[in-house]
Order: sequence, then C-alpha cells, then structure tokens
Amino acid sequence: MKIGVLTGGGDCPGLNPVIRAIVKTSSREGMTALGIQNGWKGLVDNHIKPLDQAAVSGILHRGGTVLGTSRTNPYKDPAALEKLKNNFKKLGLDALIAIGGEDTLGVAAKLSKEGFKIVGVPKTIDNDLPGTDFTFGFDTAVNIAMEAIDRLHSTAESHQRIMVVEVMGRHAGWIAIHSGIAGGADLVLIPEVPIRMEEVIGVIRKRNERGKNFSIIVVAEGAKFDGSEVTLEKKLDDFGHVRLGGIGELLAKKIEEATGFETRVTVLGHVQRGGSATAFDRMLGTRFGEKAVRLVKKGEFGKMVALRGNEIVPVPIETVAGKLKTVDADFYAMAKTFFG
Repeated sequence: MKIGVLTGGGDCPGLNPVIRAIVKTSSREGMTALGIQNGWKGLVDNHIKPLDQAAVSGILHRGGTVLGTSRTNPYKDPAALEKLKNNFKKLGLDALIAIGGEDTLGVAAKLSKEGFKIVGVPKTIDNDLPGTDFTFGFDTAVNIAMEAIDRLHSTAESHQRIMVVEVMGRHAGWIAIHSGIAGGADLVLIPEVPIRMEEVIGVIRKRNERGKNFSIIVVAEGAKFDGSEVTLEKKLDDFGHVRLGGIGELLAKKIEEATGFETRVTVLGHVQRGGSATAFDRMLGTRFGEKAVRLVKKGEFGKMVALRGNEIVPVPIETVAGKLKTVDADFYAMAKTFFG
C-alpha cells in the first residue's frame, strides 16, 4: 500500500512529529510512504520524495516541516486541479494523508467527495479548527507568548510603560486568551469582540488610580478596530486571506494619544511558529500521525483525526473543513475576571 503525505498552510511546531509517526507506523504495517513537497503545489508539480525511517530519523525535535509547505489552492485553477488528479493516479497512491488547517482540509474534503481516498490531520497554530479539542502547535505558541509576557512585565514596571503584545490569531483569540491569562496580562483583545477604546482606556486609568503605573495588553493580530481588521496589504492569497498586521502599533498610538502614557509594542509574529515543539505538541502530533495510518489501514477515508478528551477519534472531514472554532462569550467572560 502506498501513502502520500503533505503539509499545507502555515508551518507550526509539531508537524515533523506527525510526519515521523506516519512513516514509522506505515513502515511497521508494510506500507510505503511518499512525501509530497510544498503542500498541494507538490502534487500539482509532481514534486515527490520517498519517506523511510532513515528520512525521518532525528526530526522529532525540529520545528517547521521537512516536506515544505505552501498556501496553494488547486481549485482556483482548473488546469492545476487536473494535474493534481492525474499525478495522484500516476503515483499509484492508495491514500493521501493531508496535514493542514481549514484551507488545506477544505481542499481535502472536496477531493474526498470526488472519490479520492483522503485522511486529514488537523494543523492550526490558532487552535481554531472545530471537531478537535486541541491542535498541535497551539501549546508551543501559547508557551512562547506567555514567556514573552513574563519578560515584558519587568521592563514595563521599571519604565512605567504600557506594553502592547501582538500575538497570532486571525479569526480566533485562543492564543491571546490562554497566554494572556497565564502571563498575567491586564487586558486581552480578541477578534471575536470588537475593540472599544473607551474600555481599554478605562482599564488603564483604573490601574493607574490604584497605583499601578504600567499595564500589559495582549492583542490578537485579527482583532477588529472600528469593525475592521488591520492589514499590511490588500492582496489576497489563494484562499482569499489578506495579510494581517499593524493592530499592535495602531492600538499603542491610540492609547498614548488618549492617556499620555508612554506605550511600546512587541509583535511576536513568526517567533511563535519557530523552534522545537513542547512535549504536549510532540505527543499530540505523534498520536495524530499514528491514528491517521490506522484509519488508512481500515479504509476509513474522508475522515480527520481529532482529540476528544484523551482519545484520538475520527470525524468526517466535511463537517469541519472550512469552519472555525472561535472563543465563545462565556469563555471570554471568564477571562475578563482577570482584567485590570
């Protein structure tokens, strides 16, 4: 049996543990694994490399993905889609394991409906895929952001400054909420709740009245100001996403104008994606990869592996692809308990 493996979308810690687990498990089951390079683009261009145990030796601790990745959407180009389908057949793939987020799994769901044998592995650093309690990479990102917040506390207090920390989170504020609470932030702003400057200023002034002459504010990159996302450019990627950026700078400017307090910004950006995964993410990625091969062996296609409680279970790809899991009102209300 021949299995193709690809990683699509943004990279995140834990991808290599998934790839390693797929190769090791498939090898023990007498299957052959083929690495498809640079996401769906690799299947369009037929960029393939064999994956055996030697190829995945020593990659468990490495960040990123040894297969490369891209944000290619083959359904935007009929000619590219036809090449992809032809290459799938020419390679003699009995199954394909697609590792990715809402966009990558959206393509996987469409191919599955057309009869291609696909198993999905959820990958999003933002933890915004429904159907699974957590995705790998999220725990690592939260820990990196939390450590940054910890470090910024000391300089904020020393200089009596407002510190704005911009973290990842295009549509969902999970990283902001988790790192903000864990890091003792004084305010967390997320995409699900539009920013109200009067509330932001109110928190800062109340702290100042209590003798707290510094504040830490965590803001997700997708938080909305005046009802809109803040973007670096208007150009869209293959899946219709704009490049976000600048909310931290805008927020800092507004705070300084309204309060007169010196305000500084730290944008964590890709630092959250890079480097080694935490033990939790390595373990979760490993379990996802092993379960994905088991689903292939059993012929359970059109499914995505998911964490439910402490169990790895299959869920239909079509029920989660292209959908988002966002922070609900009750969870944000809990977080607000610790603001100010």
